[in-house]
Amino acid sequence: MEKKGISKAVLKRLPCYLNYLRGIPDTASPYISATSLANALGMGEVQVRKDLASVSNGGRPKVGYERERLILDIERFLGYDNTNHAVLVGAGKLGLALLGYGGFASYGLDILAAFDIKPSVDRAESGQPVLPMDQLKTFCRRHKICMGILTVPANQAQQACERLIESGIRAIWNFAPVHLEVPDHILVQNENMATSLAVLSMHLQAQMKDEG
Repeated sequence: MEKKGISKAVLKRLPCYLNYLRGIPDTASPYISATSLANALGMGEVQVRKDLASVSNGGRPKVGYERERLILDIERFLGYDNTNHAVLVGAGKLGLALLGYGGFASYGLDILAAFDIKPSVDRAESGQPVLPMDQLKTFCRRHKICMGILTVPANQAQQACERLIESGIRAIWNFAPVHLEVPDHILVQNENMATSLAVLSMHLQAQMKDEG
């Protein structure tokens, strides 16, 4: 699945650029070059230059990009200026915590409701309704939802994924530690906390070994 000819790999890198640009102090230069951005993020200059050129035509030779305009260009391309409605499946501790996280709004994400096989509450503390799974399809169709968030146990993830697809979902943010089988037109972004922890642990072990 591509957007305006942009690959999935580029789509995954753009938020990294955006987060860095947003964190630059207001007192810094109003311009930034692809070279500076690449060096700051430890990425290849050619790759960064191509990525930025694919979403913004504001770059100028020997000057770079006007930082605020580049931020807006990336936000618009990613759809952060238009709220993306989503539903969440799996209203356990992780699911309810994500429902209550207000920081998603700055990325244009609005989770309208959560769904669970056996809802433990009728409504999250943040206000969204927590509904039984048999209402998922009707809700998604009525609100034209295209994005789903999975926070279910691994042994329930594939079935929940299929229910989301049947409901019209085209993009899934998967927090379950399992590979999902989906059609080619469905985009899955995995957030595997076990993998992230393993990477951190190996880094720490290597660092401590070098110090020893």
